[in-house]
Amino acid sequence: MIKKIGVLTSGGDAPGMNAAVSSVIRYASSNNIEVFVVRDGYKGLIHDWIEKADLNYAQSILTRGGTAIGSARLPEFADQKIREKGVANLQKHGIEALVVIGGDGSYMGAQRLTEMGINCIGLPGTIDNDIVSSDYTIGFDTALNTVVEAIDKIRDSMQSHNRAAVVEVMGNHCGDLALYAATATGAEVLSTTEAKLSEQEIVEQVTTLAQKKKRSVIVVVSEKMYPDVHALAEKIEAGSGYITRATVLGHIQRGGTPSAMDRYLAITSGMFAVDQLIAGHGGLCVGLDGTTLVAHDINQALSMPKQDKIKEINKIRSLNAEFIKQ
Repeated sequence: MIKKIGVLTSGGDAPGMNAAVSSVIRYASSNNIEVFVVRDGYKGLIHDWIEKADLNYAQSILTRGGTAIGSARLPEFADQKIREKGVANLQKHGIEALVVIGGDGSYMGAQRLTEMGINCIGLPGTIDNDIVSSDYTIGFDTALNTVVEAIDKIRDSMQSHNRAAVVEVMGNHCGDLALYAATATGAEVLSTTEAKLSEQEIVEQVTTLAQKKKRSVIVVVSEKMYPDVHALAEKIEAGSGYITRATVLGHIQRGGTPSAMDRYLAITSGMFAVDQLIAGHGGLCVGLDGTTLVAHDINQALSMPKQDKIKEINKIRSLNAEFIKQ
């Protein structure tokens, strides 16, 4: 029977990570397993920033945003010798297995540690929803609600002054935040990584809306697609006549108290991960398939093709741009 496990968060922070850490501590403790937190992700492994956690600590972080145990990116972890330092530190504490909360890069580290004798289970923690092996990731729902609230507020102002706005949202080459937010807010123009519009196409669509006397226009775009969204706003203004402003939501999307759905996914995923470790499994990542938690082999999960969402994106574009056709 496993006696000691560790838990760490890696990569970008996401609301609900603390709930997942809390769940691992509480559920493992209920199974007479000691839990240690690793500070600042894989970086903490190689520096031995490892501490025993208790139920009081678990309860204190449950509802907090971000990650209380810290996170960091460590490309050097790809080096076998660097990983050996982390394994040695885990063994020094008697830690037999690890729960890793993060994205695809974090999963790869978990797979390599499993190959070195430390069973690891990955949990999908990222606001981008870009882990193909899970329908939804921990943090996505909270970030989406933040984006929707921001766009709704921007709409109020644009509607008041007969203006247009460009809103850039995160996604790290995944358009889900933009797609879901545009759907929920009725944004007239949508451009995502999977279905990118040229700057000229955006200008033309907004110009058509101006000619139809649309009172306000919202253009939602995914990050890392256009060199400068403020310059894009200037082009829209020159072409359409709308006074146009750009808003980059940035890291506001990462923070905040996790939503009920993110907490539920995080807590149930944490329990599921501990069950996998108790059963002696490693090299797995937890995913949400519909409403069911499933375990995928990490190597297989990382090679899964991305879902084609072009038809869905085009349907939303057609719905939200109906005014253009009138």
